[in-house]
Amino acid sequence: MCVFAFALSVLAPAGHAAPSTYTGEAPVNSQSDPERIEALKTALANVVIQQTGDPGVLARGDVASAVAKAERYVLQYRYRPNNAAADDTAPRLILVAEFDSTAVDAMLQRLGLAEAAPGTAPADAMPSEATVWIGGIHSAEDYARVVAYLGKSNFVRSAQPTEARGDGMLVRLSLATDLARFLDAVGMERTLSVVNASPPVDGVDATLALSP
Repeated sequence: MCVFAFALSVLAPAGHAAPSTYTGEAPVNSQSDPERIEALKTALANVVIQQTGDPGVLARGDVASAVAKAERYVLQYRYRPNNAAADDTAPRLILVAEFDSTAVDAMLQRLGLAEAAPGTAPADAMPSEATVWIGGIHSAEDYARVVAYLGKSNFVRSAQPTEARGDGMLVRLSLATDLARFLDAVGMERTLSVVNASPPVDGVDATLALSP
C-alpha cells in the first residue's frame, strides 16, 4: 500500500448570482464526434461573446485556448432540427449545449474578463467533498495523466490521493460543485469514465476508471 499527496490549484468561485447553465448553439451536418467537438467550441465562443459583450475577444490567444477546451465546461448537449436552413447545402441540425455557469464564470475571471464580488457565490453553486476510487492505473504515466486531469479540471479545487493498491487509488476531492455535476463533466470529457456513480462501498462516493 502506498500513500501519495499532492496539491492542486484552487478555483475561485464565480462572484455573482448566475443561472445554473449558459446555453450556446452551433450548426452541424451530423452527430459525429469530430463535428460535435468543433460545434461545442463554437457554442462556447458564442457564450463568451454574449457574457463579455465583445465580439472581438476571441482574437486573444488565451481566450481562444480556453474556448478550445469547450468539452471541459459542457454539462449536456442535444440536437434539434435547423428549421432556418435555407437550402439543402445548409447544416440540417443545431447542437444546443448547456455549459456550467460556475466554471465559465471562473474561466472568464482568470482571463480578466469578469470581476468577482467579494464574499458571494452563484446561487446554485454547491461546493462539496467526495472520495472516489480511480482504477485503470497501470504505470507512472497513467498516474501522471490522472493527476494532470484533476489539476486542470475547473470542477476540482483540490485532490489528494490517500491510498493506492492494485491498479487504482483512492482520492479525496474538494469540488467547486456537487458530485453529480462533476461526474457529468467526467463523462463528457472521456479522460476518465464513470464506472459507478453510487457504489455499494463504504467511504467511496463514486468509482472511476482511466480511459485507454
